[in-house]
Amino acid sequence: MDEKIIAMRAKLEEELAAATDLQQLETMRVTYLGKKGCITDLLKDMKSLSPEEKKTFGQDVNLLKNEATEKIAAKTEQLKNEEILREINSMPEFDLSIPVNMDRGSYHPITLVQRECEKVFISMGFNVENYSEIVTDYECFEALNIPKHHPARDMQDTYYLENGQLLKTHTSAAQNAIYKKYKDALVNDGVPIKAIFPGRCFRNESTDACHENTFFQMEGVMVDKDISISNLIYFMKTMLSEVFKKDIKVRLRPGFFPFVEPGFELDISCLICGGEGCPSCKHSGWLELCPCGMIHPEVLRAGGIDPDEYTGFAFGLGLTRLAMMKYGVKDIRDLNSGSLKTLAQFTDDE
Repeated sequence: MDEKIIAMRAKLEEELAAATDLQQLETMRVTYLGKKGCITDLLKDMKSLSPEEKKTFGQDVNLLKNEATEKIAAKTEQLKNEEILREINSMPEFDLSIPVNMDRGSYHPITLVQRECEKVFISMGFNVENYSEIVTDYECFEALNIPKHHPARDMQDTYYLENGQLLKTHTSAAQNAIYKKYKDALVNDGVPIKAIFPGRCFRNESTDACHENTFFQMEGVMVDKDISISNLIYFMKTMLSEVFKKDIKVRLRPGFFPFVEPGFELDISCLICGGEGCPSCKHSGWLELCPCGMIHPEVLRAGGIDPDEYTGFAFGLGLTRLAMMKYGVKDIRDLNSGSLKTLAQFTDDE
């Protein structure tokens, strides 16, 4: 083997043994393996060699190059692991017996309201379900009686991904999956479908005091024989009275939503201004809280349920707006601001 190759291999071993940080290794990598590195420069000596010598010499140079690559990579991994261990060992020890300082933080107001609503609905026999924030077009629109190019999409056709899926624009996107999950128990055992599914929603909104591009809802459905609007009103009023610890003035007005028929807007009297009108309620005295209605036959059918035999109601409760009313938050943007000064005032009532 050529003396230059032997000397370079020895020098590489020596420098690797002496290397103590990643920057040194990167310099070595460029010095030995770069386009103008010393291993590449060895090939210049091939000009004066015979064809047979060139073959042997080239193989030796390639062997040195592969060895250098593997050894530098191994040393790099070693130094990275050592750096991680140093960081771990330098961390202060934690005494798990020390009581937690509960004054350091609190739950987000939306979390508090969500948990309170869940507790109320669980007491009324509802199951709590979780659902993905990334859904298909079918789940978000078509299964809810909103076909492609339907004008009802105009306010919700929003954040799409490259694969055709989108960030869900309403918690109603989970309805189809819920019906399919519980339909056998409904049909075979006569067990009503009663479920709520809270979650985060996304829309390309122009933000103001009562609109945000990211907000929280809680969808609720109940399906059984002979379900009517009276059932819907009962559950809504029960939930609101439990959350606010008092009777809340509400109103139902007709509203169009393709997945319910008939459809309603359930509004509550604005608790921030007492119904007199403010920016939070668009100076109307009322705050839209809960689009709701009787589940459209086509939506039940898409979920595998016979609409001639079963009926049901659905609602989309605005958890973000409910939190605003409960805690007197005048601007919805404060809830996503991350401002500790704003959020630190909220504590769990339990």
